[in-house]
Amino acid sequence: MREGITIAGNILVDIVKMIERYPEKNMLVHITDTVKAVGGCVPNTIINIAKMDSNVTLKALGKVGSDDNGKFLIEEMAKYGVDVSGVKVAEGKETSFDDVMTEKSTGARTFFLSCGINHEFGIEDIDIDALDCKIFHAGYILLLGALDAEDEEYGTKMARLLHMVSEKGIKTSVDAVSEDSDRFKEKIIPALKYCDYTIMNEIECCKVTGLSPRTADDRIDVANIKATMEAFMEYGVREKVIVHCVEAGFLLDKSGEFVIVPSLKLPKGYIKGSVGAGDSFAAACLYGIDQGFDNKKLLEFASAAAACNLTASDSISGMKTRAEIEKMCETFERLTLDEI
Repeated sequence: MREGITIAGNILVDIVKMIERYPEKNMLVHITDTVKAVGGCVPNTIINIAKMDSNVTLKALGKVGSDDNGKFLIEEMAKYGVDVSGVKVAEGKETSFDDVMTEKSTGARTFFLSCGINHEFGIEDIDIDALDCKIFHAGYILLLGALDAEDEEYGTKMARLLHMVSEKGIKTSVDAVSEDSDRFKEKIIPALKYCDYTIMNEIECCKVTGLSPRTADDRIDVANIKATMEAFMEYGVREKVIVHCVEAGFLLDKSGEFVIVPSLKLPKGYIKGSVGAGDSFAAACLYGIDQGFDNKKLLEFASAAAACNLTASDSISGMKTRAEIEKMCETFERLTLDEI
């Protein structure tokens, strides 16, 4: 019987720099603190799952350079019991990194990315025959050059990879990255046919359909979110479409059940940063799916996990154990549907 979760894709170092505010062009702002931390879909998601439950079998797949940052990333994942044998080291190449400018007062962040070796991570770097996991999660679409590349038969190399993994009887899942472009339809839609699950934020998913995720007064447009999720099902997602935003989590499954769970109400001063909040939410969703949570519990657990993330400036330090996350669901009130 297959078990465990494999995460494939972006591996990078976050250089998190706390600032008082984001400056206007040509203006100066002081950096008050700097933290070096893991970043990207693979380390963020997989370490957060390991912190939730050390008994889950976890394997990382990706590519780093033969520099100090690459060594740091491999050691950090291995420290949490993650199998890193599938992380390739490219000699003489630079590990991907980004500077994360985080506003101290709000936790809002802006990313300045150096793609590095992530751009070259492709199907040939994965021993698909050796995969023996229950769930295979890949991210981020739009930030993996080789896997975002065109494929004559499947549309993209990512779609081909997901098809190959699905053929082994492994459940597949994807995440994307938020960028200001018109590439979403071209790069995401081909992959959906070969996904059992998708986990994205409201911006990423709605970029695919062209629907606005928010109303004119900046409220979440639930009708557009749901219509987008239904479109994802029509494009081929086989089991669950999951969407998250600051205010709530949404889930549509193959039976047609549509669930909304508002976010937790957090006290003033609680938020220290939001780097990796989406990965924390995704980690909790993957863990919940692996553990057989029902749809409502899955979203409740994921929102609490994301709230844990907000207590730290990096992507993993705030994460807690499963029992602690479940306790948070009982401790904090939630927004009402009228408040989202």
